[in-house]
Amino acid sequence: MLGGQAIGQGHGGRVQDAYGKDDTWVIHWYLCGTDLESRFGAASADLAELEKVKLPSNVKVLIEAGGAKKWHSDIGAKGKTAVRLLYDSEGFHELGKVKGADMGDPATLADFLKFGKENYTADHHIFVFWDHGGGSMSGVCYDEFSERPLSLNDIRQAFDSVYESSKDKPPFELIGFDACLMATYETAHMLEGLTKYMVGSEEVEPGCGWYYTGWVGALAKNPALGGNGIGKAICDSYVKGCEQEDVEDSITLSVIDMAKMPALKVAYDAFGLEALEAAAKNPKKFFSAYAREAKTAENYGGNTRKQGFTNMVDLADLAKESKEHLPNSYKQLVKAVDDAVVYKVNGYCRDQGSGISGFHSYDGDRDHFAMYANQNSASLPHKYLYQYLIYGKLPNGAIDNLKKQLADDKKELEAQQQIAQQAVQEKEKPASGVFDIKALEDISVEVDKDGDAVVQLDKDKLELVSAIHCNLVHVDVNNDLILYLGSDGDIKADWDKGIFKDNFQGTWPMLDGHPVYVEITAMEDDYNLYSIPIKLNGEECNLQVTYSFKDNEYKILGARQGLDSHGMADRNLQKLKKGDQVTTIHYAMTISGDDEDFTPVEVETFTIGDKPQVKDEQLGDGSYGYLFEFLSPNGDSALSKMVEFVLEKGQITTNVE
Repeated sequence: MLGGQAIGQGHGGRVQDAYGKDDTWVIHWYLCGTDLESRFGAASADLAELEKVKLPSNVKVLIEAGGAKKWHSDIGAKGKTAVRLLYDSEGFHELGKVKGADMGDPATLADFLKFGKENYTADHHIFVFWDHGGGSMSGVCYDEFSERPLSLNDIRQAFDSVYESSKDKPPFELIGFDACLMATYETAHMLEGLTKYMVGSEEVEPGCGWYYTGWVGALAKNPALGGNGIGKAICDSYVKGCEQEDVEDSITLSVIDMAKMPALKVAYDAFGLEALEAAAKNPKKFFSAYAREAKTAENYGGNTRKQGFTNMVDLADLAKESKEHLPNSYKQLVKAVDDAVVYKVNGYCRDQGSGISGFHSYDGDRDHFAMYANQNSASLPHKYLYQYLIYGKLPNGAIDNLKKQLADDKKELEAQQQIAQQAVQEKEKPASGVFDIKALEDISVEVDKDGDAVVQLDKDKLELVSAIHCNLVHVDVNNDLILYLGSDGDIKADWDKGIFKDNFQGTWPMLDGHPVYVEITAMEDDYNLYSIPIKLNGEECNLQVTYSFKDNEYKILGARQGLDSHGMADRNLQKLKKGDQVTTIHYAMTISGDDEDFTPVEVETFTIGDKPQVKDEQLGDGSYGYLFEFLSPNGDSALSKMVEFVLEKGQITTNVE
């Protein structure tokens, strides 16, 4: 549903009760506070939400809270000492302290799991991870003291040390992630045999996160619910909580039936295998097309140079976009995802998501690939695929060997370990990849009879390119300055003929009339997403903005920081409000100097009014440089020669060298 309302989608009608009303439940809550608590009190706010629920005697919540330098509520956690709490029909009880607890250490997680198993038996168990999340590469639960998160391998190691996995009778009814970016294939595959259902978000969550009054209250009211019903309650109450905070526009949350994971693995591996076979026949042609399709597919966390790369893409949307090049496997993958996701909700500008994401190497970064390749739950064919993209290596017989490995669990595990070791070893070596995008550096630009700047690429050059953006700079001769205004996808593109033209109208996005640096982060059928670097009340962050093609207008979603050095996404989406101080950040270099690159500069500081807005407005008279930017599938880029647009009293004159 458009218009800012979140939507829910599921199979069938009302969820049927799965158990008896007198069945006992324990919710195990691993509450890693991090800066979400120390700066914003978000963990304390969720504990307060829980306290509003009157629990029956057969439902209990077991909590371990730690990992934050400061707590906004007096729960007993202090410094590196975590606290264990029980919330039951009589309220909160402290159970004891855990000195030196590192919430990012699998041993700490395992100790909490063991404590819960030995002391709190029940008919059914739920486990919730709470904190920042970074998707398949980075994991979840970043401890503010140790600066260490739990990887997917860490989580599996901890659970395996305490529980025996069983696909028929897993120890948990539901395992959920109240954290960003964790509704991934790799996460779900990692949890096989441990839980019946999984709940997570494909996109970055807002700071309010799950609404504990709502979903725990639903279980308290009806302990006969099964994991799918509880998952639905988590999703529906999440929407309501986000609507209360006015942050629902870009949310996602999905419920995954773990019984469907074996079929999803078969489908996803087949998709990766077909992609690898297509790449082996013509790597440049395939990877350039596949990367374009991945950029068009819904992806999460930003995936730009200024915000950082999570490298997470929606699986079904990628499959649909790739149907021309991967005709034999895409339908199977779309169906497998649809079967696995039994319920989901999403905001209006995240409406292409299926509910499960997976890794795609948007940036071609070798460190990021090594982090992904090290996860045992990642798809083996996709590890081979991205290794080929990044390093240009596909040994003879690799595909035949891969097919044999997939047919033998032991051989697959050995291959997983081998490719992880190779990724670590090779990331320090010079890469001789498939793409040399620098061949397009300073390519000539012409002006056609209509005054449009035009660049034309032949077949060989076109196969180097996954996307083409336009870049705009302001050339200020009087101040000896080139000011970078940003990038957009607003060009006239004919990929079949290899002809690309500017669509410059003399306007640029402005925030309350002030020019801003803009970077495009997603191009969908109905909307684009943009990121604008600013300082908000003195703190650097990125303003998230969407442009609706239906309404022909921008909407400000809020501001959040980019990914941190560990790949963790910032959950704290701040809404602009009257009186906020905004400083615009651009990137600049001198005309006469020997600057090698643009450096960030603060340009204007102003106060936000009653109704802040972003809209396209006329640029001032002067000289503007326009460059086509060519992006390769492995994350490199090249710029064309610069075109000069001279604006004078609303008229545009185009000059080329």
